[in-house]
Amino acid sequence: MSITGRAAVAVVLLAILFAGGVALIGAGNYGLTVFIAFPVLLGGTACWVFQPATGAKAVRVGALAAVAACASLLLLGMEGLICIVMAMPLAAPLSILGSWLVYRADAPKRAMRGLGMLLLLPPGILFDATAVPPIYQVRTSIVIAAPPELVWRHVVSFPDLPAPHEWYFRAGLAYPTGTRIEGSGPGAVRYCDFSTGPVVEPVEVWDAPRLLRFRVTSSPAPMHELSPYANVTPKHLHGYLISKEGEFRLTPLSGNRTLLEGTSWYQHGLWPAPYWRLWSDAIIHRIHLRVLTHIKTLAEQPW
Repeated sequence: MSITGRAAVAVVLLAILFAGGVALIGAGNYGLTVFIAFPVLLGGTACWVFQPATGAKAVRVGALAAVAACASLLLLGMEGLICIVMAMPLAAPLSILGSWLVYRADAPKRAMRGLGMLLLLPPGILFDATAVPPIYQVRTSIVIAAPPELVWRHVVSFPDLPAPHEWYFRAGLAYPTGTRIEGSGPGAVRYCDFSTGPVVEPVEVWDAPRLLRFRVTSSPAPMHELSPYANVTPKHLHGYLISKEGEFRLTPLSGNRTLLEGTSWYQHGLWPAPYWRLWSDAIIHRIHLRVLTHIKTLAEQPW
């Protein structure tokens, strides 16, 4: 194929990939098609266009294709910087894989290889539309030099937390700022205020000073997107990371101490689920630590 013909085909292929990706993201389908099939196709298309002479150059072409695609989402205001950083460890290796596969394929087979990858799209879209997110559990614990009766008071409700110093919270991830409660015992409603809004937590188990368990009926956005634009609100900020329930469990220890465990159960609607769970578990664990450390500080204060 001539250079002109190759360039024309490249423009058409890239336009189809870009339009398809934008349509899926705009519809809120953050699944295997967007995060698996598209990066492989993007890297393969870029390799077919630029025809790198060596395997090392094919790897660079695939990596640059992924960077360019993610940068375009940022520049178009469709995604924020934090989400792009989270997606790159998944998208870049797959784009490199697509580029390397096309480089390694014999020339007559390249068209068929591209067609084979395209056949991955319909099953991927079908899976994305029908898959039910599993429920995950995150548990974090801390030892407090105070008896359970004293710790319990600060578990139920505590004053505002100091401003965070952790870079990930300062970059936009939602963080707890304080709690308040209406009523006491089962049926009371606890509000955990975050930087993005309140989490509403009706209490189901009030077993002082051992166990406070609650379900979650309302959650705010998990982050403020870091972007050159004032207001970037992709669909995954609402209804994709869903808190289901939580609990604080207090266990007395020797020496007038308490083991305080905070547990959250949640779902997220992003695929492949094991990859995105690495991020969500880490974020929720750090939210737990912020709350548990604050409770520890309050309970251990001399009076």
